[in-house]
Amino acid sequence: MPGSVPARALEAGATRAPNPVQGVVEGHGYPALLPMSPITTSVEPLEANKVRLRVEVPAEDFERALDAAFRKLAREVKVPGFRPGKAPRALLEARLGSEVGREQALRDALPEYYAQAVDAEDIDVIAAPDIDLTKGEESGDVAFDAVVEVRPVAELEGYDNLRIEIPDPEVTDEAVDAQVDALRERFADLEDKAAPLTDGDYAQIDIKGSVHDDVIDALSATDYLYEVGSGGLVPKLDEELRGTRVGDILRFNDALPERFGDRAGQDVSFQVLVKETKRKVLPEPTDEWASEVSEFDTIDALRADARTRLALVGKVQAQMLVRDKVLEAAAGLVHVDVPDALIDQEAERRLHDLVHRLEHQGATIPEYLAATGQDQTTFVAGVREGSVDAVRADLALRAVVTQESIESTDDEFEREVGRLAERVGEKPAKVRRDLERRGLVEAVRSDIARGKALQFLVDHAAVVDESGTAVDLTLPDGEATEGESPPPAAGDDVEEPQ
Repeated sequence: MPGSVPARALEAGATRAPNPVQGVVEGHGYPALLPMSPITTSVEPLEANKVRLRVEVPAEDFERALDAAFRKLAREVKVPGFRPGKAPRALLEARLGSEVGREQALRDALPEYYAQAVDAEDIDVIAAPDIDLTKGEESGDVAFDAVVEVRPVAELEGYDNLRIEIPDPEVTDEAVDAQVDALRERFADLEDKAAPLTDGDYAQIDIKGSVHDDVIDALSATDYLYEVGSGGLVPKLDEELRGTRVGDILRFNDALPERFGDRAGQDVSFQVLVKETKRKVLPEPTDEWASEVSEFDTIDALRADARTRLALVGKVQAQMLVRDKVLEAAAGLVHVDVPDALIDQEAERRLHDLVHRLEHQGATIPEYLAATGQDQTTFVAGVREGSVDAVRADLALRAVVTQESIESTDDEFEREVGRLAERVGEKPAKVRRDLERRGLVEAVRSDIARGKALQFLVDHAAVVDESGTAVDLTLPDGEATEGESPPPAAGDDVEEPQ
């Protein structure tokens, strides 16, 4: 996370002029060559949401970087009479020139000095720095400026009394009837029908599908029970079956739909014999029926249980909707410009997640676009629009964290480590070490704090239905839902430990 994992700011970028610092911010991460140095730092605010970070390193401390650079060169340069890595610095300086070692030291050490300075000044960087060496290219003390974009800080007003409107989650009699009817459907009987077939009826058929007189086994069956109107085979089968009776013979052609894969679009000739016609008969919702199909003795008890279950589901769904609407409302209170760097990071994260999910399903982005009927331009625009909303929501949560002095406790952090450990099948101690090694501890703590900020907004929001009546979303005892983390924040990729 930018600010918490400063090395991410070094992932890409370039310096202003070709000098020994060129490439110092290239690559991923920085070499762990040096102990912490007593550097001197200062920060100057600039326009366009940037700061200038000034860093100075005394010559005597930079000597450690020079030693490390010559040790590195010793492993790469063949010196007669010495094994790789064993040639002394003085010999290498005489052979290669001191400027070669200094250039290597600057290239290797400046990323570490920059990261130390970001930590020291507690700067929440969101992009790669633009580094300019101002002193020490040839000798003496080393100094450089790093101009870098930082995360904007929003100040919210009115976030502690948001008004959220949601549909009334009250369970209606019609919803209970639908639950009971669904259970009746499961235990329905089929009886012969003399009248013509309509949607919802069943036909027992012999069906044969062929292409140029070659029978296709996958489209042929005997005594196949088919529900009229289900669209289970080809659309025209339902059209042809409507209004038929026992003994009717149907002949028609139709193109296979997309679910037939390679055969999709192929024109197939069908012949169908209607052997039996049946209609579905639902059982009467009596006490006797209720006792046979459930653990309840009466239909009233069955209906009461259905109402309770629907109410619980409705409240859980309403709680999730409230969280979404609260986050949307809080994001609307953010009036700072959203940096392109954060939008790009969020869009990249979303695309990465989508590609990862599609790979598990054996699909690709082009296939996904075709299946959803989107062109690439529309898809990219949608991803970017969603990314802007996500960044605003993240800035809102960070603002609440700051304004309400919300912190993550050690116990909360340990519980989160435990959840991560359970998810990846590792011991918590190992997961904790991995998070520390990868510099992700503060990112996890930030996620926890923002989750608490979201809960703060939910707890202080006034939730009403369409008529303005307050909605009670309290769950029954024992049904409390576990607090959720906020949506992944723009620029915050807190990955599972590897």
